[in-house]
Amino acid sequence: MNRYSVRLLSYSLLLGLLPAILIGFVSYIIASRDMEEKVKEGNMQWLAQTQTRVEQMLKSVEKSATQLANSSLVKTAMNTSYTPSDFEAVRELSKELYNLQSGEAVITQAYLVNLERNWALNLNVLKPLDQWQNRRVFTEYAEAPRSIRWYTGIEAGGGEFTEPVETITLVHKIPLLPQTNKPKGLLVVQMAAAEINHALASSDSSNRTYILDRTGAEILGPGSKEENAPINRAVAGHLESEPEKKLGLFNLKTNGEEDAVLYRSSSYNGWTYVSAVSIGELKKETRKIAEVTLAVCTVILLIVLAAAWYGSRRMYRPIGSLLEVARGLGSSVQEPSVLPKNDELDFIRHSMQSLAVSRDRVEQQMRGQASHLKEFFVLKLFTGQLTENDFLYRSALYSFPADWKRLGVLSLQIDNLQETHYDEEDRELLLYAISNIAGEVLPSSRRLTPITIHHSQVTLVAAEEEDTEQVQRILYESAEILKKNAEEVLQLKVSIGISHPFSDLMGTVKAYGESLSALKARISLGPEIIVQYRDTETLPGADGYEYSHLKVLEERLVYAIMEMQPGSASETIRQYLDALLYKDGSLHEHHLLLLQLLSRLLQIMQDEGISLQKVMEDERTVERLLRLQTREEIIHWFESKWFNPLIQALSEKTETQYVNIADKMIKLIQDRYDQEITLESCSKLLNYHPVYISRIFKREIGIPFSDYLSDYRMKMAKVMVESTDMKISEIGEKLQYKNISSFIRSFKKIYQLTPGQYREKILKGSTE
Repeated sequence: MNRYSVRLLSYSLLLGLLPAILIGFVSYIIASRDMEEKVKEGNMQWLAQTQTRVEQMLKSVEKSATQLANSSLVKTAMNTSYTPSDFEAVRELSKELYNLQSGEAVITQAYLVNLERNWALNLNVLKPLDQWQNRRVFTEYAEAPRSIRWYTGIEAGGGEFTEPVETITLVHKIPLLPQTNKPKGLLVVQMAAAEINHALASSDSSNRTYILDRTGAEILGPGSKEENAPINRAVAGHLESEPEKKLGLFNLKTNGEEDAVLYRSSSYNGWTYVSAVSIGELKKETRKIAEVTLAVCTVILLIVLAAAWYGSRRMYRPIGSLLEVARGLGSSVQEPSVLPKNDELDFIRHSMQSLAVSRDRVEQQMRGQASHLKEFFVLKLFTGQLTENDFLYRSALYSFPADWKRLGVLSLQIDNLQETHYDEEDRELLLYAISNIAGEVLPSSRRLTPITIHHSQVTLVAAEEEDTEQVQRILYESAEILKKNAEEVLQLKVSIGISHPFSDLMGTVKAYGESLSALKARISLGPEIIVQYRDTETLPGADGYEYSHLKVLEERLVYAIMEMQPGSASETIRQYLDALLYKDGSLHEHHLLLLQLLSRLLQIMQDEGISLQKVMEDERTVERLLRLQTREEIIHWFESKWFNPLIQALSEKTETQYVNIADKMIKLIQDRYDQEITLESCSKLLNYHPVYISRIFKREIGIPFSDYLSDYRMKMAKVMVESTDMKISEIGEKLQYKNISSFIRSFKKIYQLTPGQYREKILKGSTE
């Protein structure tokens, strides 16, 4: 069988077989993916519902415990030394502990611990604290930083509370104060974990649901912990890498089986709810689809095979006839050894196109070489490596303009790539594209071949006119056309410098320098300009910069950065550049003052102890500053590379400092509430100004220093009235009240009773 006939048959088979295989494969993939996604979505919803049920159960117990801890009965108990002989009082407390049972939660044990009076009561008995084997655990609970917290058996540290699966423990400090490690007492409630395990149980045997504690240890849920260990490590890794992400979904392959793992991290108690579903179980149903697809593809293959055999034979007949004709035409001009041997159509194509292809290749190579030679020729002209006689000879060879009277140079530079979708690495490629645009929009009779030199696109324009003004107009119009097309086609902002018209061809190098000098006016005139060299010569000179005004703006800029005001810093840098560029000085003079401003920013970093790596990307910072050519580039560079990173670093340092100062002041109040303490004394101890620490304290705590001190002293006064036999006057004097009447008024304002009335009420309640 001929080769083309075989290929035709193969193509027919492939054309009929591929759609069936692709459709079956895509159907299988889509069905498998949809089923997997639906199961994962259902499991995520079920996991969220399970978390809600468990946390409702925990919050119900916590609410009951909080109500009991804040009850008058418990407050009285915290100030009383009970013994087993105090039957009535102990019975009332035991009754309240029994009343903690609520809802679905099953309370297995509850403890009321008085750390100051050295006794503890559970649901069964009251004993001195020293006689309880769990007294060390009570002490650890009291020293923990949080006032209310759930502990698992693993976290409890031993004793009756250490069973990792059977119980979980709620610890409630009494009284409820923020971050105290010396409470009067504790309310400890043990809850059966069986109810939570029941809530975690799923009707789907392929779904394993359990709970991890803050340490990543598995504490609740059915199943084998060894089986879940790889999943737990993976979940811990996800939470550690993305701590702000509270839920997640990923696939994990362990022991040759793949599981879909879902997790939700609770902000209530730090537990993580995990659900693992076997992917293999999910894909069992999709295998039926694969079997049906395979059967359908087999039937289609047989049908396509018969149709392709018959059709390919009929379609090959005209090809065979054409092949015989081609062989008769080609045998007289080609040797059999050089004929193509792929198939019949290749032979026919080679016979008819071999000469045409060879001719096209030669013409294409000549055109490509001519284009490169033209650019090389013009480049030599701009670098002064070409004589006038050589130019006259080559211009005729390359079809350059010949009847010109005057010449002019247009130098184009890209203003700024910061606000475009291009990168800095694309600059040379963009200049090459602009050269191609110049070759298209400017008539060949009016210009030589456009080229790119040193980050500039350069065009030598020829004019038949001799009048200087007419030539200047032609150059300006050519620059406008080039600028407009660059903006429309490439969406680039460009500026163009125009040289003096000249008639001596050897003046091209000088004219090129004039066009580049004209472009330097962008730093004062702004971007997107077309400027002629003669206009820059008439710009007014400057006697010098008003450095004192620049110094004021520099100090204002430093103040805005230190006060972390990015908007004010951006406005000030614009005013600084307005003042800097108001008079026309040399380009190097502008850059020297900008370098001085940069050194001032570096001084701020050094004074504040900020690492240079947080702001400076590399060691070429000064080089980049010297390359900035427009006002917008300078503003963007200072804002993005210096102001914003520096303000961010100062903000992070200030936030940390504020929190430390506020914490130290609270510690001073708690340690010296019974001494003479003022903002001035705190400022001396902390080495800060009183106004400064007062503002920080109110910002971080929410109330003024004096109000917080007064509130804390009143709390301590209440404690002294309740727990000591000191006279009211002695308590007021201890709390630095010079006037006992003022102390009584302050106490009554907060507690609606005078200290004496409050003590009388407490004593009356204890006797009853």
